[in-house]
Amino acid sequence: MTTQPSDQLETFPNPNPNRDYTIIMDIPEFTCLCPKTGQPDFATLKIEYTPDKLCIELKSLKLYMWTFRDRGAFHEAVTNEILDHLVNAIDPRWIKLTMKFNVRGGIYTDVVIEHKQ
Repeated sequence: MTTQPSDQLETFPNPNPNRDYTIIMDIPEFTCLCPKTGQPDFATLKIEYTPDKLCIELKSLKLYMWTFRDRGAFHEAVTNEILDHLVNAIDPRWIKLTMKFNVRGGIYTDVVIEHKQ
């Protein structure tokens, strides 16, 4: 495979920094490992943000998401970690991250976090 996971989130200049608009990205194939059992956890991420000076480049976002595949992480911790990395990369005017985890032990878990400048 020529493409490898990467923790580097690439950015590009916001083409319309004088306008508030929302970018919405759905990522249906997120996986990490349950830190208790080592079994895979599957989630769908929804990232909604209003860019300021920078936007997230999509291929780097995909490769970043791959870095979690072999890591154990509690749902709440991984959601906060991803949001922190996104905020550090682009410093958006507003961002909301929703992670909808598939059922585990008869329980669905959704973790939703917002950040404003």
